[in-house]
Amino acid sequence: MLGPIRQLLENKKIILASGSSRRKEILEKNLGLKIQIVPSNFPENLDKTKFTPANYVVENSRLKALDVAQNLKEDWHLIIGSDTIVEMDNKIYEKPLDKEDAYRILKSLSDNTHRVLTGVTLLKREIDSAPGSDFKIHSFYEQTSVNFANLDDNVINSYIESGDPFDKAGGYGIQSLGASLVKSINGDFFNVQGFPAHKFSVELKKFIQ
Repeated sequence: MLGPIRQLLENKKIILASGSSRRKEILEKNLGLKIQIVPSNFPENLDKTKFTPANYVVENSRLKALDVAQNLKEDWHLIIGSDTIVEMDNKIYEKPLDKEDAYRILKSLSDNTHRVLTGVTLLKREIDSAPGSDFKIHSFYEQTSVNFANLDDNVINSYIESGDPFDKAGGYGIQSLGASLVKSINGDFFNVQGFPAHKFSVELKKFIQ
């Protein structure tokens, strides 16, 4: 999908405004891009009550990208901001705060279908502009439906004790030990991991050309 624009991105500095190793792996291993990680310092403290889940995740991605753009002193060509949440019944689930929170989230998701939403913002710096200024911006989101199995307390508690839930939106990782909790998905598998590989490729191609 990115083949036609790969030459345009060659030798360009592409920044991922996130410390996520999963996003970096998808961008590099699955999409063939060379990425430099510069984690955003945006505190992610938006008032959820003022946003729809889709608008919330897009705004987080936008503010992450802008934070890096405004603070990065070195030259760059493209900045990618991204944020992932789990949503069910219009309620937003992010990373669990502790074991009790992880239990509450997983118990809610058990035997239900939820959505994983990832917001992405692209910033492209204009030629010869100073770092932190004069860039184009484009935001979008992707969603994937995930059907969870019926999880009893033994399953939930043993999964929590593994430590796997604590750095993942919704308290599980489909790419790791949480895979066995998922009965089925409808949509982009990579989006459930934290980055929508296909939609990103489509949107980036339109944005760059």
